[in-house]
Amino acid sequence: MNAQELIEALRLQPHPEEGGYFVETYRSSLRVARDALPAEYQDSHAFSTAIYYLLTPESISAMHRVRSDEVFHFYLGDPVEQLQLFPNGLGKVVTFGPDILNGQRPQVVVPAGVWQGAHLKPGGEFALFGCTVSPGFEYADYEHGSRRLLLDEYPEFRELIGVLSTGD
Repeated sequence: MNAQELIEALRLQPHPEEGGYFVETYRSSLRVARDALPAEYQDSHAFSTAIYYLLTPESISAMHRVRSDEVFHFYLGDPVEQLQLFPNGLGKVVTFGPDILNGQRPQVVVPAGVWQGAHLKPGGEFALFGCTVSPGFEYADYEHGSRRLLLDEYPEFRELIGVLSTGD
């Protein structure tokens, strides 16, 4: 199995904002009312959404943040390195993948409002994983990261920000 076969079998499409390939697999029919959500949400949301997401050596998940918590689930392929940058100025690098005994994780949580980006570890051919978002994902909740602003705020992660960001 290779990346192109997975793209075709799962009907993945290029992600319009962050890169990689994705398809939404679930959107709850239950909704959370706007007045039951924190102030930063602009409208009601599905309780939860889920996607398949695929990275290749030619693609990245560019630095971005969303208003909701995200849980990533590793399915198959090669390890993925993810950078998380927190509002308090701290950051960390996590690896999700199949080698649990050597520190990789099959599940990674990104709290709401945390900058994140990811790429395959060097030498990888592809990684297929899923992402569950609650309250559910809406494009209005997505913010693309500015390389310049992230470098100013998180200089100790300069190298990875350079890899995981586009534009300025």
